[in-house]
Amino acid sequence: MRAAGVDEVRFPVPLLGARLVKRHKRFLADVTLDDGTALTAHCPNTGSMLGCHTPGSRVWLSRSDNPKRKYAHTWELVELDGGVLVGINTGRSNALVREAIESGVIGELAGYDEIRPEVRYGNENSRVDFLLTGDQVACYLEVKNVTAAVDEGIALFPDAVSVRGTRHLRELIATVGDGGQRAVLCFCVQRPDVREVRPADDIDPDYGRTLREALGAGVEVIAYRAKLSPEAVALAERIPVVCP
Repeated sequence: MRAAGVDEVRFPVPLLGARLVKRHKRFLADVTLDDGTALTAHCPNTGSMLGCHTPGSRVWLSRSDNPKRKYAHTWELVELDGGVLVGINTGRSNALVREAIESGVIGELAGYDEIRPEVRYGNENSRVDFLLTGDQVACYLEVKNVTAAVDEGIALFPDAVSVRGTRHLRELIATVGDGGQRAVLCFCVQRPDVREVRPADDIDPDYGRTLREALGAGVEVIAYRAKLSPEAVALAERIPVVCP
């Protein structure tokens, strides 16, 4: 485990500033770099990116030197009205949560000796994001990245119908039902301008129903909000999950 106070995931190289032209084909985004270069970047987000892909938005990209990649650049951040930065790379959420566990930010998950990623489990042949083990009861931890929000500081998940996310909830419910095991869902909220997370019932009512079922079954549901900059991202504080 890492020492308390180490809670940032830093970008390995400085991000490149750009303007979004458009997101297309789900995993691609056309952008124009600050120096005028036009290019296509990988968009690492499977959702609708509700409110986060307006043409003309200021965005930041990372760059890989891997020659096997078709697109060297990856879209990492977008700036919304008012200067709010949102992390759209869902691939970073697991690293953020792991760093926050190891540095003691997520107190609810303290005290485990080992964190194993991508462990196969459950009746529906799933992989849990992390299995935490040690002297206490084993904990199955699922992580979900949150970027969508509406007025009044309310973050929403999911931002598109998520059959996979609902399946993961069913697996967590079954894990608790087996007895003697702990199941936790952690919403990794990669935007600093929200005060709570709610299920997006209008977008995916099945997910909302299953989330409420999970809470009733004993699955622990928590949310942590990130602070972001073009240099680093870090989970900073817990915010409530509200299921009206």
